[in-house]
Amino acid sequence: MVHASLTYPEAIVIGLLQGVTELFPVSSLGHSVLLPAVIGGQWARDLSMSADQSPYLAFVVAVHVATAVALVWFFRADWVRIVRGLVTSIRSRAITNADERLAWLLIVATVPVGLAGVALDHVVRSTLGKPLPASIFLILNGVLLATVERLRSRQRAVPDLVGADGVHGAATTGGVSAGHGGDIESDQRIADQSFKQALLIGAAQILALLPGISRSGSTIGAGLLKGLSHEDAARFAFLLATPVIAAAGVLKLPELAGPEGKGILGPVLAGSLVAGVAAYVSLRFLTKYFETRTLNPFAIYCVIAGTAGVVWSLAS
Repeated sequence: MVHASLTYPEAIVIGLLQGVTELFPVSSLGHSVLLPAVIGGQWARDLSMSADQSPYLAFVVAVHVATAVALVWFFRADWVRIVRGLVTSIRSRAITNADERLAWLLIVATVPVGLAGVALDHVVRSTLGKPLPASIFLILNGVLLATVERLRSRQRAVPDLVGADGVHGAATTGGVSAGHGGDIESDQRIADQSFKQALLIGAAQILALLPGISRSGSTIGAGLLKGLSHEDAARFAFLLATPVIAAAGVLKLPELAGPEGKGILGPVLAGSLVAGVAAYVSLRFLTKYFETRTLNPFAIYCVIAGTAGVVWSLAS
């Protein structure tokens, strides 16, 4: 049996692909399964999710961590306020302002996918991490995005969300921006959600365990159906993605110190650097895009790309 490895060109291309598609609502995992298979040859051998002792899954986790670093840096002003809010909330044993509330909303919303990821992640990816299932789920991802937009268009526009548990308490601070990603007014609107609503939106991330279903697309879609604007739904999705991706890295990165990581640390670092830069650029684009645009273009792309993947899979 030919032992799978990882070359610099493979790592750089997949790093670029992952850095973009992790945040765009088009499924990074689905693309990471499909592209190597379509290219074929050594790429298909080296970059196989389901192959025994393949370094690919550990590499994908590493570039995910690079994406998480980009997310933290882009939303650094928000995370400083969120962490400070969590600390002050624990000290006072109360939730008195928007920063404290947003911190607890993010914790509550992360619990479902955290539990599901520990239980199902490896089994799902090794079983379904093949071109045909990924293509089918990519089509389904497009259908879900289009359906969300159709349902959203029927909803009455609601300018402000009020938490169902009665907390209006987004303590205003002037509504000014605080660096890249630091839109305080948006954070205040997000913090006005109920805990039940945040839990449901966070649970939508579980769908992204299926290769071809987008984490950001699932979360943004759930946020839209719960009354968030496109801008706020995207922002909440990106904030939610950070602890999930970081936690996966903490659990999976040690694999790079084992047999799967032998001789590939150089390509892993190169791919991670590319992924981090690509993710940061993608964030700058998407946070502006969702101020005025919808999920529909991504829905169309996913259906077309998934259909092409199904045709290719059945023909090969």
